[in-house]
Amino acid sequence: MAKKNLGEMSFLDHLEELRWLLVRSTIAICIMAFFTYFISDYLFDQIILGPIRPTFFTYVWFCDLSHSLGFADSICITELNFIIQNTEMEGQVNIFVWMCLLAGFILSFPFILWELWKFISPALYEKERKNAKVFIFTSSLLFFLGVLFGYFVVIPMSVNFVATFSVSDVVKNQFTLESYMGMVKTSILASGLFFELPIIIYFLTKLGLVTPDFLRKYWKYAVVIILIVAAIVTPPDVVSQTIVAIPMLIIYEVSILISRIVYKNKLKENV
Repeated sequence: MAKKNLGEMSFLDHLEELRWLLVRSTIAICIMAFFTYFISDYLFDQIILGPIRPTFFTYVWFCDLSHSLGFADSICITELNFIIQNTEMEGQVNIFVWMCLLAGFILSFPFILWELWKFISPALYEKERKNAKVFIFTSSLLFFLGVLFGYFVVIPMSVNFVATFSVSDVVKNQFTLESYMGMVKTSILASGLFFELPIIIYFLTKLGLVTPDFLRKYWKYAVVIILIVAAIVTPPDVVSQTIVAIPMLIIYEVSILISRIVYKNKLKENV
């Protein structure tokens, strides 16, 4: 059966298209999650649990940076004094499944974007539909950069903060496996989606929901929020906070630039 044009599709037709988008995306996630099963030992031991070890790449890099800046060992992380324990009967099984699904989602993200593009493309102009490869490549690249930022920056800084913070020397840190994995999932997904901000702003500007003036007007509020987040997830030193905050500020500035370009092009088209 030939696919209907956008103008011929009813609300139920749109829902049917959306349903199949979700079905195909879910199947792709499950397939990639199944393949991660064969590397699950490496996935958990070396990747997911990597940031709890002082030998993790980020901690070593911070220590080298500390020496390069003449701060001696002031931001070196040589010990993470806590343990991770499982307290639920089926805790490790549930964690195993959900983390494999998370890995499956990350690996299948370009395919999900392709499905999303097919869903929204009928509402775009012909010249915009030709940019499918650019959209998928750019969106995937930004998402993967965000995931790497969350993994190599946000998670290690968060782990270091909670490991060193204590209300009393009497209290010992013993984190549950569920809480640690929850932090990993939140940090990776939040960072990956935040790096999609330029793409989101692009479409919101085309729809007329935001303008560059609006984004610039609330720039100072965005800076404050970003600095607060950086201060929360990093140790109490300026270097660490700056390393976390700068990429997020750059992403916001790029979003404003993209919004300005799209907005000007819309004005030219309406002339």
